[in-house]
Amino acid sequence: MTDVHIVTPQFVKLCDGLKGAEGPVFDKDGRFFMVAPEVEDATGRPAGEVLTVNLDDGTVSKWCCPAVDEMGGIPAGCQIDKDNRLWVADMRLGLLKITASDDGTAGIHQQVVKECEGKPMQGCNDCAFDASGNLWVTAPAGPIAPAPYTRSTEEAFGSVYCHTATGETKLVDQGYLFSNGIAVTKDSLTLIVAETGSKSLWAYDITGPGTVSNKRLWANLPGDHKGGPDGMDFDEEGFLLVANWGSGHLEVFDPLGKLTERIKCPFANPSNLQFKPNSSQVFVTEHEFHGLWRFDWRCKGQKQYCEL
Repeated sequence: MTDVHIVTPQFVKLCDGLKGAEGPVFDKDGRFFMVAPEVEDATGRPAGEVLTVNLDDGTVSKWCCPAVDEMGGIPAGCQIDKDNRLWVADMRLGLLKITASDDGTAGIHQQVVKECEGKPMQGCNDCAFDASGNLWVTAPAGPIAPAPYTRSTEEAFGSVYCHTATGETKLVDQGYLFSNGIAVTKDSLTLIVAETGSKSLWAYDITGPGTVSNKRLWANLPGDHKGGPDGMDFDEEGFLLVANWGSGHLEVFDPLGKLTERIKCPFANPSNLQFKPNSSQVFVTEHEFHGLWRFDWRCKGQKQYCEL
């Protein structure tokens, strides 16, 4: 890694204390959402929250607390569709769609997918739309309800799903040591999946809605720490910024998968990141202070599905 440049941008902390901070995303109106999946109710059961954050003053508001049949959710990853609805990958409840209440002050959730091919959908973690509106989803955990989810980076039961624009849910691949972050290239021809347990990024050729071919190792992340690749986002030049959980860095890979830069963070456990639309500002969640941070990158981010 002697030719890898270390970058030290100025990070600004916006808020902290959000248990398990994850899933940063902007809607079409510029409102910022994220999740706090590790919140519990009075009995100790999961009661994760979907939050909005006022980026001017760091004020955090609870927007939705997903639950089905009194079973609290564990929301982990988010994306926005073209109708400005928030889609959430939930470790306990599967795939959720959340719309605003009549006055816009709260979210109303709908459980869209809980099974795939007649089997319970594994606990979902992150998601990414392609340009056609197909939602690609990682699912690293064991079966969802009624049993609690199981997390492991040592057992290869992680999966990847796709919820197509026509409403079909397909099992894309399985056998991952904790499938985690996920991203799609600007041309929607390549899918990138993070495998935390092996510190690897895997690539597939996208051949259709929920269908792929040519799985290959795209990149390895540096470090011998406990952790590995988590959330990620492309910039407009095709470079992929990846949260390397446990390393204190965001890793930057060129369009061919070569590590070119390491962004040093003021926290140890970056969990996810996303560009503000039409902006070079990057918003990062992390698990040391359970906070949200911002820094400026050298170019704008890749356009999201809701912007196309």
